[in-house]
Amino acid sequence: MVFLTCKLEPVLLDPKEKMVYHLNTIFGIKDLTPDGFFDNVTSEYSRRTGRIKNFFIGSNLFATLRKDGGMAITIFAAKYLLRYASFKQNCVIASDEAIPFVSKGKSLFCKHVKWCGSNIIIGSDVAIINNESDVIAVGKSMCHSNLIMKHQSSVAVKIREGIKSSKEEYN
Repeated sequence: MVFLTCKLEPVLLDPKEKMVYHLNTIFGIKDLTPDGFFDNVTSEYSRRTGRIKNFFIGSNLFATLRKDGGMAITIFAAKYLLRYASFKQNCVIASDEAIPFVSKGKSLFCKHVKWCGSNIIIGSDVAIINNESDVIAVGKSMCHSNLIMKHQSSVAVKIREGIKSSKEEYN
């Protein structure tokens, strides 16, 4: 038996392109291109692994790459991504009575969900919006979109950051 060994060279990818490709793949935004994205994209690398850890637009944190290949977006990112119609399939519309609690960083329960997008699966990043499509919070889904509307007592989205709990004001 003969084994061939070859040395694979790393593919160097511009951090801006990497971010756009991740957004396209994870959130299903096909209209987003590296040319149409922000010019002032910077990235922060892990000292231990050398991989990209965070993406910034100017001084605002846009997203963090997770170990599982996912992307944890911020409120700033959710507001930007809502410009694309296909991103709404990654959103949840909260009921009016839940909005004050969710905006402070409290979890969103299934019984307080008015509508949810079809791209939501367990562990996916979700933007919580109101009826006017204003971003209220961002978090991690605890249920699949098919189950969110059926359950009444379980947590739909564990909130990572609410607009009233964030440290910065986002435009």
